[in-house]
Amino acid sequence: MTDRIAIFIDGGYLNKVLAAFDSPTIAYEKLAEFMSMGREILRVYYYNCPPYQNNPPTPTERERYARTQSFLNKLRQLPCFEVREGRLEFRGRDHEGRPIYVQKRVDIQLACDLVQLASKGKITHALLLSGDSDFLPLVELVKSEGIKFVLAFGGSPKVRPHSDLKTAADERLELTSEIFDQLRFDASDPEMEEAERELRNISFGHN
Repeated sequence: MTDRIAIFIDGGYLNKVLAAFDSPTIAYEKLAEFMSMGREILRVYYYNCPPYQNNPPTPTERERYARTQSFLNKLRQLPCFEVREGRLEFRGRDHEGRPIYVQKRVDIQLACDLVQLASKGKITHALLLSGDSDFLPLVELVKSEGIKFVLAFGGSPKVRPHSDLKTAADERLELTSEIFDQLRFDASDPEMEEAERELRNISFGHN
C-alpha cells in the first residue's frame, strides 16, 4: 500500500501550542499538508468542545458559541477535514471563584475514529497532535495493528508532550515558531481568517 496517513488534531492542545507562540493565525490546510510529510492524506480529524452555555444561554454565551461554530464550519469545508465536537461540563469553581469545565466525548471520539481506520487497514500511518498521556493505550493498540504512529507536538517548554507518549512514537514532529511562520494564513479566504481570529478570543476550557 502507498503510504497513507490520517491526522488527528486535539484542538484544545493546538490552541495551547499556538498561544505559546504568540497565537499566529495559521492556515489549517497548510498545517495538515506539513504534518503529512509528503504522504497521501486520507482524512484530517479535528476535535474540540464549543464554549459552555447555560440553560438558557446568556446573550454573550450565544454570541461566543456562534463565533465558534463559524470557525468549525469553515474547517468542515476544507478538503478531507472532519470536525468532531465534544461538550463541556460545569464542575464547580476553583478557590479563586473561576468556573471549572471538563471536556467530555472528545477523547473517545478520537479513539473510535483511529481504531476504526487502523482495524480496517485504511492507513499506514497515524499522526496525533496532542500531548496527553491518556492516549498511550490507544497508541499501543494502533501500533499492534502495524500502523506507524507519528506524534506532533509544540516545541515550547509550556506545551511539551508527556514523556511516555513521546517515547511510544515511531516518529516525532516538533512544531516550532519557524514552522508556524511558514504556515501563516495567506488571506486567500478572508472569512476563514476572521473566523480563525475569533477563535483566539474564545477559551474552550475556561469561560
